[in-house]
Amino acid sequence: MKSILLAATAASCAAFAPSSTGKANTALNYAADLDNMIGVGPETGGRVFDPLNLSDYVPTDWARRAELANGRSAMLAVVGWVFPKVAGTFASTDVTTTDPIDAIMQADPQWWAQFILLCGVGEFYKYQQELEGKSFLGGAEPAADYLKLWPTDPAKQEEMRMKELKNARLAMIGIAGFAANHFIPGACPVPDFA
Repeated sequence: MKSILLAATAASCAAFAPSSTGKANTALNYAADLDNMIGVGPETGGRVFDPLNLSDYVPTDWARRAELANGRSAMLAVVGWVFPKVAGTFASTDVTTTDPIDAIMQADPQWWAQFILLCGVGEFYKYQQELEGKSFLGGAEPAADYLKLWPTDPAKQEEMRMKELKNARLAMIGIAGFAANHFIPGACPVPDFA
């Protein structure tokens, strides 16, 4: 009787054991598209920087758009982090600190609603310009070039795209350093601007 119960238990356990059918590959292999993209330089070791192999799963055009969007936001964030500490605050009764993290908590909710609305208007404008064939990546006529800085020479255009990409990457590292130093004082060798 005991041997029958033991055999029945082993058989029921085997029903729930994982099958050995092999590992499913979910890679989409966008890595071949990396060869045509800018961004390779001495700071990346002369090759495309993709240590997590994200290019196997994410379309490279989408990843570059995300990198530029986040980099542009980081450039503005670095200026927003440094400006109050250098120039001081505006005459305001609700935000009275030059510490950016504390200022986020002191800001009135209506300011956040206006900020979200402004971001939405900017994204809508970007979407409309892309429908008209303009670009925010530099592959076509720029969607917003108020100062007329976009050169007509293709070599100069490539140089400007590379400069923007490198500045965007540097700003992302910079704002991460500022934030890390805020929460863990002395964690990064960044100035205090005080």
